Amino acid sequence: MQAIVAVDSHWGIGNKNELLVRIPNDQKMFRQETTGKVVILGRKTIETFPNGMPLKNRTNIILTRNPAYKAEGAIVVHNTEELQEAIKPFDTDLIYVIGGESIYKLLLPLCDTVHVTKIDHTYEADAFFPDLDADPEWEVYEESDEQTYFDLTYTFMKYVRRS
Repeated sequence: MQAIVAVDSHWGIGNKNELLVRIPNDQKMFRQETTGKVVILGRKTIETFPNGMPLKNRTNIILTRNPAYKAEGAIVVHNTEELQEAIKPFDTDLIYVIGGESIYKLLLPLCDTVHVTKIDHTYEADAFFPDLDADPEWEVYEESDEQTYFDLTYTFMKYVRRS
């Protein structure tokens, strides 16, 4: 299983249920990486999407504790046992955890690869991704050249779990 995330310099990922910044090249990479695959996300994350609708051309699995929650066009599960059942038919290399904070923290132990867009800026954030640089279980596998979007610099990173 993989995760994909954009983080600021303090591993912030969001504030008040919104992304910290929208970078078109990051969104393009996200689409290329996840289209045709399975994405796992939380209820709060899907509610930030246009009209609260699942992402197109992907199998969306929403993990929520709310037993009454329904999402048209998505699979809804309520705990990790139901999630394990829901992902059984899929190749684990084609499954991406896409947020938010509590979903990342819950499922990161099941991931072996994390795609990180690392933004060289600090935003006001109230949601964070675990700091992989400070975690000895993870190492940088690939790093792109520095990219720019207006005055922001960012890098595409790929972390892999050490064996």
